[in-house]
Amino acid sequence: MIPLLIGLAVFLGIHLVPTNPALRGSLMERLGENTYKAVFSVVSFVGLVLIVLGYHKLQVMTGKNPQIWNPPVATRHIALALMLPSLILLVAAYIPSHIRTAVKHPMLAAVKVWAFAHLLANGDLGSLLLFGSFLAYAVYDRISVKRRGALGPLGGRQGGWGGDIAAIAIGTGLYVLLLGGLHEKLFTVAPLPGWSLF
Repeated sequence: MIPLLIGLAVFLGIHLVPTNPALRGSLMERLGENTYKAVFSVVSFVGLVLIVLGYHKLQVMTGKNPQIWNPPVATRHIALALMLPSLILLVAAYIPSHIRTAVKHPMLAAVKVWAFAHLLANGDLGSLLLFGSFLAYAVYDRISVKRRGALGPLGGRQGGWGGDIAAIAIGTGLYVLLLGGLHEKLFTVAPLPGWSLF
């Protein structure tokens, strides 16, 4: 449990820095923009590694990850359905499109849907900590970017229908790959047991 908690604190902690313009500006002035970005990336990576290792350890160690509630089958089906728009929104964060313009911050929307979907499908303590933390962060950051007027990775770029088609196609492709065995290979859990493309 400790590595997961440390990883969440490190990863989400460093991602809270940009939500405070004064702190971010001070650090960039002190370190320089390139050094700030490098430190941000390294700390984020370390936090992410700790999260992945800590969560995986909880999943394979019996007795260390108590079951808080048992999700019914229906909520797992809902989670599967929610993951398709989540992946499309994730892709739309990096492709100028009508989707990106309408949603404004599709990355944060994708994280919220992803975290909520996984909270519906998992009732163990580790999952509640992991996905609950990311959901809380995404909600907070969405409020923060609205207050700060942050535009996201694409800035003010606008896109057309081609961007929409690309986001939907790539997001759907990722969804099929994850359901078809990639999720099980990466995270040891099969969303659709018995069905695999690999």
